[in-house]
Amino acid sequence: MAALFPFEVHTPHRLFFNEPVEAVVLTLIDGEVAVYANHVPFTAPVVPCLLRIKDKKGSWRNAFAAEGILEVKENKAVLISEAVEWAGEIDPQRAEKAKKRAEEILRDGGMKIEMERAVSSLRRANMRMKIKGVEVSEAAANADGNAGGKD
Repeated sequence: MAALFPFEVHTPHRLFFNEPVEAVVLTLIDGEVAVYANHVPFTAPVVPCLLRIKDKKGSWRNAFAAEGILEVKENKAVLISEAVEWAGEIDPQRAEKAKKRAEEILRDGGMKIEMERAVSSLRRANMRMKIKGVEVSEAAANADGNAGGKD
């Protein structure tokens, strides 16, 4: 049996997860990371992504994680995120509506902060839909961080 370490996931609305795990895989601002027991300490920003948790039985569980912060220290990992949902909790119709709203804002233009929020919202919606198994267009899946090139 692989070594276990405590993993906690907190959102503003609930303690999403709090159990010993074998591994955690998620995407940081500079790429994907896998965390195992006795991992080197670090703190890093998390982007909307597929959160994969290998539980103490060795089974992988998938969830959506929004923007957040991951801290790994003293053989423990803590994720604090705006939102985290198991794949079964994702509402694809809600994600589709959020995607359409974000695309409208990006198409119509606006203030820089509105555009940045729309890009972030589009990324979250696309990731939720991808995790739920809903087809996402390649262009929408790769929405870039400069809000359609407008600085």
